[in-house]
Amino acid sequence: MSTPVILERARSLVKPAMEAAVDGLCGELRGPSRYHLGWAGVDGSPSAAGAGKGLRPALAVLSAEAAGAPAAVAVPGAVAVELVHNFSLVHDDMIDGDTERRHRATVWAAFGTDDAIITGDALHNLAFQVLLVDLTPERVAATARLARATSAMLAGQAADMAFDDTLDVGLDDCLAMEADKTGALLGCAASIGAVLAGADPAVVEALDSYGRELGLAFQAVDDVLGIWGDPAVTGKAAGNDLRERKKSMPVAIVLTGEPGAAAELAAVYRQHGDLSDDDVARATRIIEAAGGRERTLDEAGGRLGAALAAIDGVGLVPSACDELRGLARFVVDRRF
Repeated sequence: MSTPVILERARSLVKPAMEAAVDGLCGELRGPSRYHLGWAGVDGSPSAAGAGKGLRPALAVLSAEAAGAPAAVAVPGAVAVELVHNFSLVHDDMIDGDTERRHRATVWAAFGTDDAIITGDALHNLAFQVLLVDLTPERVAATARLARATSAMLAGQAADMAFDDTLDVGLDDCLAMEADKTGALLGCAASIGAVLAGADPAVVEALDSYGRELGLAFQAVDDVLGIWGDPAVTGKAAGNDLRERKKSMPVAIVLTGEPGAAAELAAVYRQHGDLSDDDVARATRIIEAAGGRERTLDEAGGRLGAALAAIDGVGLVPSACDELRGLARFVVDRRF
């Protein structure tokens, strides 16, 4: 499936404002921030490493356009949501102990833990500064929406961390965690442009619902890629989620499913010390045979359908609505 045009269109529109915001940070924070975003190397020299998929800015731009406003209206919201997302990645890499993201060292691995903590903090704070440059009613409402989404995202991260201490994690537990950790911010991204455009509340909530459902579809696919993804494409080691004993969706499905497969997988996860390549391969086979991969992809498909249904019949601009549909299908069909 070809990459939707909106991803590059939004990147071109949003990046100058994003760079201007980040370049306003002090030198000690600017360097690691620019490095994380793919704009610079560790030494500060220019880099073309890239800053990820750009899904959230694209959603913000389309939400403004879907509400009948120019794309430029969404730019402060797009920048703010992307800054929050990237703050979470910088900290998440430390929590998970990941040393590589997007085919190069993570911020903590390149600059040290102390610098990574304060860099993540700076990106989080900067997001709200960007929105509150002007205290218009629309910007205040957008800031409140982003604050609520960020709180939900942090609650989801806390729940994910709590899963480390138990094998009693079912699909419903996993979905609730992922709705907060991933769905809330995508819901905000998909509605913040409409909020900044002063759209009708029904339009804003329809777009928010679309984004939340898309977030669950996105995370389901991400969970599949975390086990079966190609490292050359994903930038992460094969089976990385299993090596870290994560309770992702395919794992949760099996742990609370057929007793024989659940016991086999639990035995692998209960082993002391690091899991070997053979352990990861065995866990992968157990999950595949027990239907964990298939059911997770089914969940992604169901959430995609719910996302598309959320934006039907609410009076959105047809061309933007078509782009939202195309972007959603791309998210579910992606391999990275």
